Amino acid sequence: MTNRILLTIFAAFFVWSLIHPHDYFTWFLEVFPAIIGIALVIAVRKSFPLTPLLLTLLTIHAIILMIGGHYTYAEVPLGFWIRDALHMGRNDYDRIGHFAQGFVPAIAAREILIRRNVVRSRGWRYYIIVSICLAISAAYELLEWRVSVATGSAGDSFLGTQGDVWDTQEDMATALVGALMAPLVLGWLHDRQLAALPPAHQLVRTPVPQPSSQPLSPASDREHRENR
Repeated sequence: MTNRILLTIFAAFFVWSLIHPHDYFTWFLEVFPAIIGIALVIAVRKSFPLTPLLLTLLTIHAIILMIGGHYTYAEVPLGFWIRDALHMGRNDYDRIGHFAQGFVPAIAAREILIRRNVVRSRGWRYYIIVSICLAISAAYELLEWRVSVATGSAGDSFLGTQGDVWDTQEDMATALVGALMAPLVLGWLHDRQLAALPPAHQLVRTPVPQPSSQPLSPASDREHRENR
């Protein structure tokens, strides 16, 4: 039921964002991560069903992207309201998007790392999660740069710096804050939902071979010494 509700919400926002956006070039650039995301979620829904928490966060992130794609990030009405209410100098809706760019992938990376048993140490897992999110943020900034260079003024809405010379660094820093916060704020809830998954989709453990207590035969002992 939850999946159907989230899919309906996603579809509704997708159709709305597609109707008379600021321009379709910017719309596609902003929304294509959401399109790829929904395609991946559907593709792995049976072999690797995601937790309700992650699905909800992915839907929220997709909505943020689709709103930004419809208006362009510099023209989102919510951003203007925040600017006026907090007496800020620019439309900071893009900061919401970049915070989500760190926050949501952090839970996605956490789910994959835990369920695939990639790393057991909590400290190393946290470090790897944050590193993955920073890499995603940096890759997106590089994409914005190349699109802007390749398309000239057509890519200005996608770049969305609004005259801020530190926009790239601030975007990545905002994503970093989101990545640092997500496991700390939602880790307990995420762990509970991971434990509630069907056994076939929980932690995948790799059996560790145990050393044999039986004495080696003369032939095996000779082979062991030769291999050394």
